[in-house]
Amino acid sequence: MNENTVFVTGGAGFIGSALVRHLIRDTDVSVVNIDKLTYAGNLQSLESVSGNPRYTFSHTDICDRAALDALFAQHRPRGILHLAAESHVDRSITGPAAFIETNIVGTYTLLEAARQYWNTLSGQDKPQFRFHHISTDEVFGDLHGTDDLFTETTPYTPSSPYSASKASSDHLVRAWQRTYGLPAVLTNCSNNYGPYHFPEKLIPLMILNCLSGKPLPVYGEGSQVRDWLYVEDHARALWTVFERAENGESYNIGGHNERRNIDVVRTICAILDEIRPSETLKSYAELITHVTDRPGHDLRYAIDAAKIGRDLGWKPQETFESGIRKTVEWYLENENWWRAVLDGSYQGERSGLGQAD
Repeated sequence: MNENTVFVTGGAGFIGSALVRHLIRDTDVSVVNIDKLTYAGNLQSLESVSGNPRYTFSHTDICDRAALDALFAQHRPRGILHLAAESHVDRSITGPAAFIETNIVGTYTLLEAARQYWNTLSGQDKPQFRFHHISTDEVFGDLHGTDDLFTETTPYTPSSPYSASKASSDHLVRAWQRTYGLPAVLTNCSNNYGPYHFPEKLIPLMILNCLSGKPLPVYGEGSQVRDWLYVEDHARALWTVFERAENGESYNIGGHNERRNIDVVRTICAILDEIRPSETLKSYAELITHVTDRPGHDLRYAIDAAKIGRDLGWKPQETFESGIRKTVEWYLENENWWRAVLDGSYQGERSGLGQAD
């Protein structure tokens, strides 16, 4: 086993790329980024590390067992941080098949490839191997009380095809850990935000619509509550769990930042009013447009992240106020990145960044 190498699946996605950048920038490990490069995979998000000799990119589908077996045989990693997933709720409602294939079948295929590789290890290598499955708080459904919080023992009640597929993958990981003894840990995170976020998601969509003078669509009254986690805080938490958690443990990762969606949108408008005022509007808030709510929309998510703080000493470094300002400023300063996403030109860069298998 190569004790200095880890696999990151979905490393060209939003959270995955933040994790890869963190590992290359702040640790001495080597990273093999395994990504199918669906629409949400963007190699431009990894330009800052693509030339580093500790970074390797493999254009691989986690449903391709033969390709996974070859990667394990070639790199012999000390573990996997599994983020590859279809993740947009609206897309899961209109097209659930891709979510079943990637999130359930893909996780099963990866687990079996990892188990086969793990069974070839001997001595101290075998117990040191680690499969870290990264999931979401949406598997818990929603909270109706104002004081309730999701804990690691909250029952699963997923509401959408997306959250149901992630709940299924969580159950698979726990079953492989218990049945086969595969060393595994699991984390469930709250809503992430920050740099390099795909523009279909709430926060970047609102920022870019403001800059374009387009309507700011808010589902219903915008009363849905989410706990917002800055993506770089999440990346630090993921590596902390991978390095220090006991096998079989699960941790909730949250930002301690509950906000109603309408208040998130108004905050973005206020920041832009301050640092990039509109030439035609008194306030960007004039663009807020309430639209019909989506089916099965959960009202409130809120994470109790006390366990990871108590056991592993992690806590977020960013408040929502500091993180959202950094995020808005990043989009203002990185127009080339988001314009390439909006016009589709980023999809032409499917290989060649970093060493490619």
